[in-house]
Amino acid sequence: MDHPQNRRAFLVGAGALGMAGGAFAGDTLAADLVVFNARVHTVDDALPRAQAFAVGGGRFVAVGADDAVRGLIGKRTRTFDAKGMTITPGFIDCHNHAPGNTLLFDVLVGNPYDVEFVTIDSIIAKLKARAAITPPDTWVEGQFFDDTKVKDGRLLDVHDLDKVSTTQPVVVHHRGGHTSFYNTKALAMAGVTTATPDLVSGTYDRFPNGELNGRVTDRARAVFDKVGHHVTYAPEEQARRDREGMAHISRMFVKYGLTGVCHQGGALRALEEIRARGELLHRANYEAWDDVLGAMISSGLTTGFGDEWIRLGAAAEHVADGSFSERTMALSIPYPGSKTGYKGNVTETQEDLNAWVERVHRAGIQPNCHANGDVAIDHVLTAYERAQGLLPTKDVRWKITHCSLVNDDLLRRIKALGASPALFSTYAYYNPDKFHFYGEDLMKRMMAYRSMLDLGIPVCAGSDFDPGPFSPLMAIQAMVTRTGWNGETWGANQKISVDEALRVNTLNGAYDTHEEALKGSITPGKLADFVVLADDPHTVDPARIKDIAIVQTVVGGRVAYQG
Repeated sequence: MDHPQNRRAFLVGAGALGMAGGAFAGDTLAADLVVFNARVHTVDDALPRAQAFAVGGGRFVAVGADDAVRGLIGKRTRTFDAKGMTITPGFIDCHNHAPGNTLLFDVLVGNPYDVEFVTIDSIIAKLKARAAITPPDTWVEGQFFDDTKVKDGRLLDVHDLDKVSTTQPVVVHHRGGHTSFYNTKALAMAGVTTATPDLVSGTYDRFPNGELNGRVTDRARAVFDKVGHHVTYAPEEQARRDREGMAHISRMFVKYGLTGVCHQGGALRALEEIRARGELLHRANYEAWDDVLGAMISSGLTTGFGDEWIRLGAAAEHVADGSFSERTMALSIPYPGSKTGYKGNVTETQEDLNAWVERVHRAGIQPNCHANGDVAIDHVLTAYERAQGLLPTKDVRWKITHCSLVNDDLLRRIKALGASPALFSTYAYYNPDKFHFYGEDLMKRMMAYRSMLDLGIPVCAGSDFDPGPFSPLMAIQAMVTRTGWNGETWGANQKISVDEALRVNTLNGAYDTHEEALKGSITPGKLADFVVLADDPHTVDPARIKDIAIVQTVVGGRVAYQG
């Protein structure tokens, strides 16, 4: 490679080797691992490109040219000849529900990881098989439905689900997480009829003739939580399933190159247990839902408590509006083409939102709110600005999950507040079939990576898995091309470069969790988390970035995945 060695960066790195715990080889201080003959994209402005690096004690200790770093090879040093392959920092996903149990044990009616079209008949067949082993009055549930990935070209409806069962409640959840589809039995058990009014925070949808079609959105679904039974397990069995689910999702994360993930809740105990068993392969930033969040507040635990493997992060997303992919996000204008003037669902009053944010902020926990539409983003920023005025605090990094539809005023306020937006990462590739519901004018302001980076906003990537696939390479392709699986390009003005997309998926992710001094770039002193790629995203056809093979994922200098 033609990148000269930065002598100072190498010397600082080599000097740190003793502190990092390198091995001795004779009289020479040696590294645990030396990687050479690589095309290294460090995401470190001090040395953006390198050929080699050394690892000691689980951290990078030197980065630079082959000849210089090879000097740290000793008798016990492991070496890796990358043979010209590309190496980047480990990827970081700043918003992921990590549904390991769902992936292992539930009925999956769609493909969680990629674009795949299914049929309504296949969905019915899978649910019938589960219904056959499900007790009466117990819910039969399907997961990962995507309404625009159905060969039939129409929505699932109540009549389809009645074919599964007329005596058991049946529900299929959209992978977006904000709409569900119910059969007649479920509607009856919940007391939902054609006379049931919609809520501000959710709707009971209907066929053109006024009859219920089974689709229910956002908080209107709460009535179903009070009826029927769910399969439950003895504590020991539930703990086993939690462990297996968490270990499974950890294996999947590193398979796709993720070394750090912000978990939206989940079984914290399971995370701790699989770590003790050596099965936690990625670093988890745990974002607590209300029960654990309340326990954190009452016990005085704050954001940052933990270590480099499991750390308490921001609060889990506090939901202020509906869904981008399911077309329930709160807009300031009616949805294009709407005959009813529908503007989406606001799921939280400003007063309640203000109170929640203030409570979390005063507890020393990084607030995090789900806001898709411009109306909801305004509400969240208002709550954040109010809390900051009541308790001025430096470097909060107020988290806005999704932050999908912005305008110039919202961008100005995000920048002024120092907020940290975690935008959908893979949507531009995975969901173009939904963008026509918004139209090009709105899509120019959706997932506004270009606008945010131009203002110096440290935007990061949040797949929101379940709703979106979590592949970081799919995310990078989506950010660079804004072109979907179907060849459609939406909001091309928001394209960013490969270097910028790498930073969004690495260093900016570390910044979101206040860990930019610890990870996110290949820099001496930082955790040795990196990914070996078969090809370079900078040089392959941009439409093929998502298909680059992950050769290795390395966490703390240890191989967590081998392709």
